[in-house]
Amino acid sequence: MFSSCFDSYRLMWPLVRLLDPETAHGLAVRALEMGLMPCAASQVDPVLRVHLWGLDFPNPVGLAAGFDKDARVYAQMLAQGFGFVEVGSITPQSQPGNDKPRLFRLEADGAVINRMGFNSEGHKASMMRLQSRHRSRGIVGVNLGKNKLTEDAAADYEIGARNFAALADYVVINVSSPNTPGLRALQGPEVLRELLRRTQAALSDGCSGKNRPPLLLKIAPDLTDADKADIAHVALESKIDGLIVTNTTIERPASLTSAHKGETGGLSGRPLFAPSTRVLGEMYRATGGKLPLIGVGGIEDGRGAYEKILAGASLVQLYSAMVYQGPGVARRVNRELAEILKADGFACVSDAVGKGVKA
Repeated sequence: MFSSCFDSYRLMWPLVRLLDPETAHGLAVRALEMGLMPCAASQVDPVLRVHLWGLDFPNPVGLAAGFDKDARVYAQMLAQGFGFVEVGSITPQSQPGNDKPRLFRLEADGAVINRMGFNSEGHKASMMRLQSRHRSRGIVGVNLGKNKLTEDAAADYEIGARNFAALADYVVINVSSPNTPGLRALQGPEVLRELLRRTQAALSDGCSGKNRPPLLLKIAPDLTDADKADIAHVALESKIDGLIVTNTTIERPASLTSAHKGETGGLSGRPLFAPSTRVLGEMYRATGGKLPLIGVGGIEDGRGAYEKILAGASLVQLYSAMVYQGPGVARRVNRELAEILKADGFACVSDAVGKGVKA
């Protein structure tokens, strides 16, 4: 079934690439909602299972935030073979995001540039969809953003934490998107410390006596050494549950050749792999391996996922590769990752975490 899904998308690609990227994305979400992209559940290889934060992940390959912005197709994407799905970023109030066009394929570079600007239907719409989900059928995280015009950013994250505390398997504070003015400034140590404190308190308030879901922070790749040291210190001090490393980059490597390489926004995909993996290893060292990390950026195959794990990732996420390979990429990455782990003598993913990081 994996090969048929993968081959079907490959046959469709000449038509897909003729569509505007955002139109193609919308059609893909609609097709998933209508059940037009079914794939039978694949057998779980025991070597891929991960137990983290009290959650049992069938495999470590997740769908990054950005594809299912409004919690419309999380169940369908879990059925495509992803070990977990992260919805969002979701803002408290609905907002249209930035002007179009705002999403660009860099096909020759295996990359994407986006300046979406947190387009979101708002909390209420996603909450309604998540309230009906069967939590036993898969792990779903919620990525929180702030509304563009909100001055007290922490207030928006507090609202999100309260609203989704009982609905999410984990919650993410996204302060690293380059497409919302002033957002990345929230990664500064004093501002970040207060933001985490307020969000943690709100998350506990929203649990109604139930266990608080893990709280993660998603960081940018474009950080100075001092920034990374500060974030590691604040994250450990605040006792948050993990970091997602990394978001998209505002840097433009000289190697880019595609016509859209000069567009403003966040660059993701293949060119982000090396810098994001480098930051991942640095954050693993900076936190002493004490804080679980999710590695994101440029994963296209099992080898890429494995390198993220060796650099310190307990879990990984992808999105841009799906633009070019279709949703079947999750099964392909997992199959290849399982083969590599076994070939290198690892009994499980956790045994390989951080093994490529020098002390």
